[in-house]
Amino acid sequence: MAEPIHFEAPEDAAGVRLDRFLTEQLEGYSRTRIQAWIRDGRVLVDDNTARPSAKLEGGESIEVEPQELAPLRAVPEAIPLDVLYEDEDCVVVCKPAGMAVHAGAGAAGASGTLVNALLHRFQGKLSSIGGELRPGIVHRLDRFTSGAIVAAKTDRGHQALAEQFERRSVGKTYQAIVHGQVLDPLIETRPAKGRVIKPEATAWVRLESPIGRDTRRRARMAVGGGGRPAITDYRPLRSNLRYSLLEVRIHTGRTHQIRVHLSWIGRPVVGDRLYGAASPDDGVEQPDRYYLHAALLRFRSPSTGEEVSVVAPTDADWNQRLTALEL
Repeated sequence: MAEPIHFEAPEDAAGVRLDRFLTEQLEGYSRTRIQAWIRDGRVLVDDNTARPSAKLEGGESIEVEPQELAPLRAVPEAIPLDVLYEDEDCVVVCKPAGMAVHAGAGAAGASGTLVNALLHRFQGKLSSIGGELRPGIVHRLDRFTSGAIVAAKTDRGHQALAEQFERRSVGKTYQAIVHGQVLDPLIETRPAKGRVIKPEATAWVRLESPIGRDTRRRARMAVGGGGRPAITDYRPLRSNLRYSLLEVRIHTGRTHQIRVHLSWIGRPVVGDRLYGAASPDDGVEQPDRYYLHAALLRFRSPSTGEEVSVVAPTDADWNQRLTALEL
């Protein structure tokens, strides 16, 4: 049995359904599973049971007792895939926001994931190194992060890609829509946190702060001395007084790294309630996702050894949000 998880609902969670709030906080668990826990009395709000549809008021103490499931075997599902690149050993797809990469041992059924879609597309012919629950999976993106992700079709391809990730030779560039104005590093010559670097014609701000598990809210990660080294570079692409579109590069792969670092500098990703984002005041329906996108993935093909650079397009919802935020 998993250890209980404790939350304190922030004030801006007022009016949010309990099941939706917990789904946002507990990545890797489906809303259906969380609803079942609530009905089974595994969720207490101020020491009382509640209904999945109960609306939070903000400030409640919430305790969740997860019920772990036995490891699962993923099965093929006819889910459309946006394939961006493919060779003999690997495939790069554009994962939509809201799709989990794979089911976890604590998730409610291996359904609707990227793995299910890949198994159907390639008739089960994926790398076996990740096991029956994660065939072909070399790295992952958070559930609500969209964009480019590479999967291995063969064990040879998996090993070659895994070595590149371990050597940190894989290039990963993201876009993030964040709260607040972010100035060009050449104008803001001394950012409050981080340091300006200029490895090329464009200047970036580099954040080099360790990331580890938040000791007060176990579902979160946090910047802290007890964490592992993490390096993130960012620069503004467009900005106004309230919001900014950033380009972000990561040199390490810590859990929630970009989201944690951007929240730490006071520029949380729009829609990322786990890391302190407020609801955007743009007249558009409030998001049920956060706006982080894996825009470019660069690696060497296991088949040919040649460099592959794959660009993933943003979706219609992302583009609509940019327009609404006047970015």
